[in-house]
Amino acid sequence: MRFSDLGEICVFYKFFSLGRSSQENEGKDKLEMVVVMSEQLQENLPKIIEEFEKKCQQSPNNVMAHHHLGLVYLKAGRVDDAIKMLERAIAIDPMSGESMINLGAIYFGKGDLAKAQELNEEAIRVMPETAQAHANMGLIWQQRNELDKAIAAYDKAIQYDPKLATVWMNLTSVLTMKGEDARALKAAHKGVEIDPDSPLAQNNLAVALFFSGDFKSSKEHMEKARELGYSVDPNFVNRLNQELA
Repeated sequence: MRFSDLGEICVFYKFFSLGRSSQENEGKDKLEMVVVMSEQLQENLPKIIEEFEKKCQQSPNNVMAHHHLGLVYLKAGRVDDAIKMLERAIAIDPMSGESMINLGAIYFGKGDLAKAQELNEEAIRVMPETAQAHANMGLIWQQRNELDKAIAAYDKAIQYDPKLATVWMNLTSVLTMKGEDARALKAAHKGVEIDPDSPLAQNNLAVALFFSGDFKSSKEHMEKARELGYSVDPNFVNRLNQELA
């Protein structure tokens, strides 16, 4: 038993400019500031939704407005509306890889791996150096238990963005499942180095340390994962306590 968890999907939940010109960019900076500068996004959702809905009505071909409205709908739990807006963004701009990645994340969450794969592969076609799309392909392959393909995809994501903590966490899970303990330990340490407050990163390091034989350090990181709210596998806890007894 390897005590490995599936991992996490990578999304472009941060709000950004697509970086391409639009025929209808009036008010773009103001709209970006409404979202980017909001530290209380959840509290401001109704107002932000209203702003972007108005912008989409006024500028039906503004890809950024539709993309951002899709993300805000997603934050509000309006998944079907989010899908419609992201699909609209892609229809306006078939090169909008960011919209494809977010839409793929939604379909992954719905269990539609075929659609998620299609969208992420298209995102890679139009934005080949986008780490998130490669990372999500890794997770799709991981879900299908095609571990070598998953590792290759995660490695590609790391090549383009070595600071993406989620990728290191997911790579740790796959390497642990494959029994590549030395490499898994390195990946786990990297995940914690980048995001020490991630409960998944702490749990993954605990598991990697367990299989490297460092049971004392493993327990320390297991307890840290628990403190951060992680539901640690009871079988792992029992095995670790047996080794420490």
